[in-house]
Amino acid sequence: MLLCGPSGSGKSLLAAHSGLPVLRLDDFYKEGTDPTLPTVPLGSDIDWDHPASWDADAAVAAIGELCRTGRTDVPVYDISLSARTGEGTVDIGRTPLFLAEGIFAAELVDRCRELGVLADALCLSRGPLTTFRRRFLRDLREGRKSVPFLLRRGWRLMRLERSVIARQTALGAHACDRDEAMGRLAAAAAGRCATSRTTV
Repeated sequence: MLLCGPSGSGKSLLAAHSGLPVLRLDDFYKEGTDPTLPTVPLGSDIDWDHPASWDADAAVAAIGELCRTGRTDVPVYDISLSARTGEGTVDIGRTPLFLAEGIFAAELVDRCRELGVLADALCLSRGPLTTFRRRFLRDLREGRKSVPFLLRRGWRLMRLERSVIARQTALGAHACDRDEAMGRLAAAAAGRCATSRTTV
C-alpha cells in the first residue's frame, strides 16, 4: 500500500495505527549537500516538497526487495540535519502486505504497478488549514528546521495544497480521509491474507 498526501496530513499517524509494517519513504531524501536539490521558485530555500529532493530509484529498489525477500536495508535520515545519519533494516517477515508512506509515494504508483506489487495507493487529505496547523506544530516540536523557514514553507504549502492533491491523484492515488483510508487498508490486508503474496 502506498500512502501519500501533503506534509502534515497525518500519514505517519495513520501508518502507526494501521497495524501493518511500515517503510518510511521520507528516509530516502537526498542529503542537504546534494547539488541536484531543487530550490523554491523565486527563492533560495531548498524545495523539500519537490520530488527531485528525493531518491525515487532507491525507494523503488527497497520496495522491490521487501516484496521479494521480506527484508531490506534503508537509510536513517535526520530531517533537522538534512542528512543521512546511519542505516537500518526493515523486516516484514512473511507479512503479505506492508505500507510505504511519504509525501512522494504517489510518484511510485506506476513503477510499483509495473513490478506487479501494488495493492492500492491512497492520498490522505484533511484540508489546507488543518494540515498547516498540524504540520507547523509537528515541525516546531521536532525542531525540523528554523521557525522562519517553517513559516515560509507552511504558507507556501497551504496555498499549494489543492494542486498537490490534484497531482497525486493524477498519478494514481485515491484521495480520501482517515476513516476511508483505514477501511481500504483493512480490505487490502484481508485480500492479501487470502492470496498470501507480498505487495505494497
